[in-house]
Amino acid sequence: MSGKPEIKSWKNLESAFAGESMAYQKYMYFAKVARKNGDEEVAKLFEETAKHETKHAEGHLRNLYPMNKLTTEQCLKMAIEGEKFEYTEMYPSYSRTAKEEGMEDWMIEEFEEGIVECKEHAEAFTQKLDKLSKIFGGLAKVEQEHHDNYANALEDFSKASGNFDNSESFLEESGPEKL
Repeated sequence: MSGKPEIKSWKNLESAFAGESMAYQKYMYFAKVARKNGDEEVAKLFEETAKHETKHAEGHLRNLYPMNKLTTEQCLKMAIEGEKFEYTEMYPSYSRTAKEEGMEDWMIEEFEEGIVECKEHAEAFTQKLDKLSKIFGGLAKVEQEHHDNYANALEDFSKASGNFDNSESFLEESGPEKL
């Protein structure tokens, strides 16, 4: 999201968000390990702590990206940008490094799978963004049509066309099952 100053405190907030998010995943995994090893009490401790880490991460995220300043479109665009970075730069670089360092195949495959999965995520976000753009484009036409008809009616009732072709076609094309 633009508008954030490039200062150390913002970078620290981003790092804190990343750290808390990672801690959540790690603790949930540790809970599975503890449970597998028969230690239910430790598993529950990890799960409870993970919940707190999620709250901390969300708090940082709310400060980085305040809800009242975001649209769904902006969220989708940021998600696409993030996924694109992961499949075009991050995972290819990690895979290349793993190969250069002679790492085991499982690690290289993990990075290669990341490329495929992140590309799929970016495509899914892009499809939804495209669909929403079409819907909002259609709604703009409908709103303009309503505005024009109401304005004409206010000016002179005899000028109101009663024509709502855009509204009718929009409703036919964009029913809830198509969203």
